[in-house]
Amino acid sequence: MAQLIIPTPLRKYTENAATFNTDSITIEQAIEELTTEYPDVKQHLLDGSGKIRSFIKVFVGEEDIRSLAGEQTELKDSDVVSIVPAIAGGSM
Repeated sequence: MAQLIIPTPLRKYTENAATFNTDSITIEQAIEELTTEYPDVKQHLLDGSGKIRSFIKVFVGEEDIRSLAGEQTELKDSDVVSIVPAIAGGSM
């Protein structure tokens, strides 16, 4: 079972779950399963066309899926998937 790591800013939309286990075959299916289980997180991860928002980075292990097969990147049982939203900062 692959494991998705839910970043702290999004945990309020996943009932404070820090991880999500999935038997999905691809990143796209795993994200779909996550957003079905926790519908409130969907608007924060996906754009209007159902694709991962441009400011969200997704890693399988240490590899950015954009350098792999994107949302069609296949998952293995031992994979750890990290969802990393952009964090905006301010100036002093």
